[in-house]
Amino acid sequence: MPRMFMLRFDMRAPAGGPTTTDLYRTAIDMAAWGESHGCISTLISEHHTSPDGYLPSPIVLATAIAARTTTMPIVVGALLLNFYDPIKLAEDMVVLDIISGGRVSYVIGLGYRPEEHAMFGVDMGTRGKLMDHKLDALRRALAGERFSYDGRTVHVTPAPVTPGGPALAYGGHSDAAARRAGRLGLNLFAEGGSQSLVDIYNEAANEAGVTPGFAFIPTKESPTTVFVADDVDRAWSEMGSYLMHDVAMYRDWMGENRAASSRSEAVNADELRAENGPYRILSVEEATAQVRSGMPLGMQPLCGGLPPELAWPSVTLAGTAVQAALA
Repeated sequence: MPRMFMLRFDMRAPAGGPTTTDLYRTAIDMAAWGESHGCISTLISEHHTSPDGYLPSPIVLATAIAARTTTMPIVVGALLLNFYDPIKLAEDMVVLDIISGGRVSYVIGLGYRPEEHAMFGVDMGTRGKLMDHKLDALRRALAGERFSYDGRTVHVTPAPVTPGGPALAYGGHSDAAARRAGRLGLNLFAEGGSQSLVDIYNEAANEAGVTPGFAFIPTKESPTTVFVADDVDRAWSEMGSYLMHDVAMYRDWMGENRAASSRSEAVNADELRAENGPYRILSVEEATAQVRSGMPLGMQPLCGGLPPELAWPSVTLAGTAVQAALA
């Protein structure tokens, strides 16, 4: 069976929409259904103190999805490491590694919202130095080392099923993010930015004497939130306001930072559709053509708190009609 779409969940639940209970149950059900219908992986995101309830505990949701699936990879990203004790986090990651059979990987992120840093008492001015400190401790803890962290003797047990611990990558679209990922030999998953980040990444890896992985830099033309519909006009009419909630929230959070590939400047659903940028609703034929071109469908089925009854048809079409067209 072709693997041709990905599912991403951030669990936004604006007031007046579906309950968080319904959305969480639907996310788990969709991941389980997707595993046998062509889903490549499930991505689970993290933010804190968001008025629409954005998912603050991605490892908990990842564990629930791991318990309902058997083979599908699960990615937690970005995991905002500076808001955790890295030793306790390592224990949780090890247990999830065991439960999932080594299927969960992580994209570590620095975070950019002042509200989140204030909530956890993290100084944004020194967050890079703190990241280096915590990331070093996390990697050593996952590897089963005995070491000292802030004067504490550390040895994380039991051992993970993945040798050396779950796979870690680094996320961000700044020069500093590219240098950190390269220096540590971690794959870089940027949210956008200049293609020059690849050169910065490789240079940092070479200077550190480590083997570089790969640096993925999406462009502004990359569709990051995709839906499939039998009637595209009707789908835009039904879903547009939910997608615009997501657009507006991220744009407010990002402020003047326009580097992210997922950012839209649309002010209404009509503009968002005409933009033909990160948010797209495709016909079955268009979705099939995209997959055939080598670009899987990056689906965010519950985007903006989209009701399950509107979200399910898109996922079902991707896993059946598009799947059949590719057979």
